[in-house]
Amino acid sequence: MDATILGLLLLDGVQNGVIYGLLALAMVLVFAVTRVILVPIGELMMFAPLSFVWLQEGKLPGTLWLALALGVLWALLERGRGRGLPLLGGMGLLLLFLLAQGSPALAYLAALLLVVYLGVATYRVFFQPMREATVLALLIMAVGLHVAYQGLGLVFFGPEQFRPDPLLQGEVVVGLTWQGVLVLAFALLSAAALYLFFRRSLFGKALLAAAENRLGARLCGIRPEEAGMVAFAIAGLMAALSGLLLAPLINAAYFMGFMLGLKAFVAAILGGLVSYPVAFLGAVLVGLFESFTSFYASAYKEALVFLLLVPALFYQSLRAKGVEE
Repeated sequence: MDATILGLLLLDGVQNGVIYGLLALAMVLVFAVTRVILVPIGELMMFAPLSFVWLQEGKLPGTLWLALALGVLWALLERGRGRGLPLLGGMGLLLLFLLAQGSPALAYLAALLLVVYLGVATYRVFFQPMREATVLALLIMAVGLHVAYQGLGLVFFGPEQFRPDPLLQGEVVVGLTWQGVLVLAFALLSAAALYLFFRRSLFGKALLAAAENRLGARLCGIRPEEAGMVAFAIAGLMAALSGLLLAPLINAAYFMGFMLGLKAFVAAILGGLVSYPVAFLGAVLVGLFESFTSFYASAYKEALVFLLLVPALFYQSLRAKGVEE
């Protein structure tokens, strides 16, 4: 291996790691507040660029009707005045999509808000009624939603891959585009913003309080249900922005979110599902490990990446045992 190949492998590993890191941050955020391992985060990520492409072609995507259907169920689950919010949000989303057909700027905004609305509706319809369930039960629900959303993605968009135009054209160096620099900057800002949000802001501390002790949070005037909605909204926003920024680099298809989400889960586990900086660093490690293993043993790169879970889970097991003792 010469210096040129080493440089390309390092660059490819960092770029892949940033992609996994963006999703890992969203997974850590949701788990910290709701104890939900957001398995369908990859599908939410792909829904944004696919919906954007559909709007650019002058068509309404099927994800809009999925979001509106979940919005109706959300309204039925609410009581009193709370029913008006999801219905009003759904009507506003439909109007925005009708106006955004053929308009790139409005299409970006519409795809972004669609995933945010879909994320909040997913939590309200599927996870909030299970708020007292175990982590295992929540995980089973999350896996079921992943399967359902992936199947619906095939129905809505078909098996083709799409690549929207990048926001920034041109290359910085060989193998690194300005769009890739934009993704890297967004990832670093997201990691820093989440860390400061939970460590410095009163609202972030309230979300953590709702995760640690629901009864204590209620006694302090914090509603865990609202905290969960906010967590899913932020995760949906991050997933949508990540998908829109990454699609010009990696293409977008209904099936691509699963593997991205799975590797993000590995990165989140390396961070113990609690630390944003460690999860992001773990994602970069996963990306570098994948890059070098694909060079030396390309046939086994996926298995070797997932093998990283073994020492991470072993460490978490020893840590939990030490806390109990």
